[in-house]
Amino acid sequence: MEKITIGKLAEMAGVGVETVRFYQRKNLLREPKATGAFRTYNEEDAQRIGFIKRAQDLGFTLNEVKELLELNTKPRMTCGTVKVKTEAKIEEIKAKIADLNRMKASLEKLACACDASQDQVKQYKVQECFAAGLGCKC
Repeated sequence: MEKITIGKLAEMAGVGVETVRFYQRKNLLREPKATGAFRTYNEEDAQRIGFIKRAQDLGFTLNEVKELLELNTKPRMTCGTVKVKTEAKIEEIKAKIADLNRMKASLEKLACACDASQDQVKQYKVQECFAAGLGCKC
C-alpha cells in the first residue's frame, strides 16, 4: 500500500490541504499515522473524502454526512438502529427530491414565461416562483 502525504491526498481527492485538516477536526476523517517525519494516509482516505464531497454536493450537511459515515463504523450500532436511521434518511431524501421537483417545475415555468414576453417575466420574483409557480401554460 502506497504511503500518501496530505498534499498528495488532497490532490487525489480534488480538495485543498486545509479541507483535509478541516475534515479531521470535524471527525469526518481519521488522524493519520505518523511515519517518521510525515503523517501518511491511504487510498481509503481519498475515497472517504470523495464520499463527503459528493454528499455535500447533493445537499447533505456535514453533520448528516457524519451520521451516514457512522452507520457502518459505530461499534454499538445494531442492525435495528441502522434500519431506523437509514429509513429516516430515506424519508429526508424523498422530501428533498419533492422540493427539487417543485423548484424544477417553477424554473421550467419561468423559462416558458421568458419565451412568452418580457412583461410577463417582470411581474414575478424568482423566490416567489419556487413557492407558487407561474401561471404560464407551455
